[in-house]
Amino acid sequence: MFNKILIANRGEIAVRIVNAAKKMGVKTVTVYSKDDSDSLHVKVADQAVFIGDGHLSNNYLNKEKIIEAALKTGAQAIHPGYGFLSENWEFVKALELNKIAFIGPSSEVIRLMGMKDSAKTLMQTAKVPTIPGYHGANQDKKKLFKEAEKIGVPLLIKAVAGGGGIGMRLVTNLKNFYDALSSARSEAGAAFGNSAVLLEKFVNSPRHIEVQILGDGIEVVHLFDRDCSLQRRYQKIIEEAPACGLNEKKRLKMFDAAIRATRSIGYKGAGTVEFIVDGSDLESSENFWFMEMNTRLQVEHPVTEAVTGIDLVECQIRIAAGERLPFSQDEIRVSGHSCEARIYAEDPFAGFVPTTGKIEHFNFSSQARLDIGVCSGDEISTSFDPMIAKLIVFGKDRKNALNELYKNLNKIEIAGVKTNISFLMALAKHDEILKAPVNTTWLDKNSKKIISQIVPDHLAICAAALAAIKQLEPTEALFGFSLWYPYTKHIQIKTDKGLLQIALKFSKDCIVLTWENHEKFLFFQNKKWSLENTSIPNAHRYGKDIWVYKGGQRKFSFVDPLEEEISQSENQNDFLAPMPGRVKKCFVKPGDKVDEGCKLLILEAMKMEHVVNATRSCIVKEVLVEEGQQIPAEFLLLKFGD
Repeated sequence: MFNKILIANRGEIAVRIVNAAKKMGVKTVTVYSKDDSDSLHVKVADQAVFIGDGHLSNNYLNKEKIIEAALKTGAQAIHPGYGFLSENWEFVKALELNKIAFIGPSSEVIRLMGMKDSAKTLMQTAKVPTIPGYHGANQDKKKLFKEAEKIGVPLLIKAVAGGGGIGMRLVTNLKNFYDALSSARSEAGAAFGNSAVLLEKFVNSPRHIEVQILGDGIEVVHLFDRDCSLQRRYQKIIEEAPACGLNEKKRLKMFDAAIRATRSIGYKGAGTVEFIVDGSDLESSENFWFMEMNTRLQVEHPVTEAVTGIDLVECQIRIAAGERLPFSQDEIRVSGHSCEARIYAEDPFAGFVPTTGKIEHFNFSSQARLDIGVCSGDEISTSFDPMIAKLIVFGKDRKNALNELYKNLNKIEIAGVKTNISFLMALAKHDEILKAPVNTTWLDKNSKKIISQIVPDHLAICAAALAAIKQLEPTEALFGFSLWYPYTKHIQIKTDKGLLQIALKFSKDCIVLTWENHEKFLFFQNKKWSLENTSIPNAHRYGKDIWVYKGGQRKFSFVDPLEEEISQSENQNDFLAPMPGRVKKCFVKPGDKVDEGCKLLILEAMKMEHVVNATRSCIVKEVLVEEGQQIPAEFLLLKFGD
C-alpha cells in the first residue's frame, strides 16, 4: 500500500479522496492555485503545494507542475479525481516515466477509451451498438459540415475529451453549425486542452444510462447501473441508482457489453460505460447505443456506493497499489435506491447564470451524506466549475429516496452566494419525475415553468422581514412605544418576483405583518417566532442581503428608503453583465444595429461559455469592454442608442 498520494484536483472530490485515504492510513497531498489557496481541500490534507495562479493551464492543467509537486513531497501515486487531467493519457505516460503510480488505468487504455472517437471504434469492433455519426481524425470545419449533412439534424457536436457537458452543442438547423462548432471547440480547448470534436445523431427521447465497472487488470466486474437523464444543457443535475423502468433483458445486455469491452483491454481501476437508451420504447430489449467511456471516477459515483456498500475510491487506491478485486460479480448486490443532487453556485431565477462571492454561512444539520468542497468564509470564483457540494440520500425505494432528497435539501443553509437548492427541491417533488424517470431533454423544456412556480411562501417572507429589522431574536425593545396606538414600521424587501412593501405593527405580545392582501400574526413561542404554530425558518442578514432557508435557499434584499433609487428610465440604455467572467468574444461595434435576441458577446465563466444576447432592438452606441477582459457581475458592457 502507498504511504502518501497526491490529489491532482480540488473542491469536493479532493476532500472526498482525502477522507478515503485517511481511513486507509494513507497520507495525502493536495495542490492549489492563487484562487483557492484557502479552500477546504487545502485545509484537510496532510500537505498542500502551490502550483501557480492565472489560467487553468498554469496550474490544474499543467502536467509538469503536478509531477514536480509529487516528486517534491515524496508522493508515490497520484489520484486525478475527475475533470482536469483525469483522462489525459500524456499525463499518465509522464507519470509512468517518472515511476509515479497513477490511480487509474494505463496511458494506453486511457488513449483508447478516454477519447470518445477511438472508444467508439473499439466498441464497434466488439460488436456493441454505437450511435451513427462521425468520429474521424479530419477536423477541418468544411469536412465536419459535410459529415453533418450526411447525418442530418438534430445532431450533437461533442468534445472527444472530457465530459460534464463541456464542449457539447445541439444543432437543430445546419445554418447554426459553424457557430456551434466554434463554441464547442473553444470550450473544450479551455477545459481539457483538446479542441477536437465528434458528431452524433441525436436520439429522440434519450435516456442517459451508465454502467459502473471496476477492473484489476485481469478481472472486471460491474456495479450495476445509474440513471443520469435529469440534465440541463447536458450538465447532470440529479442522478440515481439503480435506473428504473428498464427492460431487464436490455439491462443485462448493457452489463455484458460494458464487461466485454473493458475486459478485452485489461482494464484497471474504476470506469463508467455510458449508453443512450431510447426512452420511447421501454419494452424493447434493444434500442440502446454506446455513447462514451469515462476512464475515471464519476461525479455521481456516491449513488452506486450507497446501493452496493462499496467504497469506490478505496477500491481505486487498492487496485493501483497492486491488489486484486476483493469480490466477485456474484458477491455484488444492490439494495434500495439512492439519489444525488448537485448543488451549483448559480441563479435559477436569472437563467442559471453562475454566481460568485463569499460564503458567509454554511450549515447542514442532517445524517445524510453531503460531499462538500467549501466552508464558511470561502470565496466562489469564476475560475472553476460552479458545483460546490453534492447531497446523497438513500431510501428503500425510488419514491422514498426522492422524498429524502427533498427533506435534506431543505436542511442546507448557504448564505452569500445564490445556489440552485430551491430548484432542486422543486424537481425532487415534481409529479412527472416522481411518476417515472424522464429523458435528457425534459428539463430544458420544463425548467422555465418550474422556476415560475417557485415563489417564497409566507413563512419565508416573515423571516426576511424580521431579519431586515434585525429582530429574529426578540427583545423588549422590539415593541417600541406609542401613546395612543401600536408602533408600526414600514420596510421594502426585494424578492426574485419583485418588490414587497411590508408593514410591521408591534404590540405587547405579537407582531402583525401586512403586505399586498396578506395579514399575518407572529407570536413568540418556545424562544422562537411562530406563524400559525409553525416556527419561522432560520435566516441570516449580511449587509442588505437576507438569506432565508425555507423551501430551499432564498435571497431577499432590504431596500433602504434613505437611498435614492436610480430610475429604470435613466438606465435603459446601459447593458450590464449578467454574470462575472472573461469576455471571450465580442460580436458588435459602435454603430451596429441589433435585433432582440441578437448575439452580443460570449462570456467565459466556470469552465463554460455563456452567450449574451440583446434584450431589445437598438443601435450599439459604445462598446466598453475588450476581448480577454475579466469583468465582475453588473459591469457596464455596452451602451445602446435609442
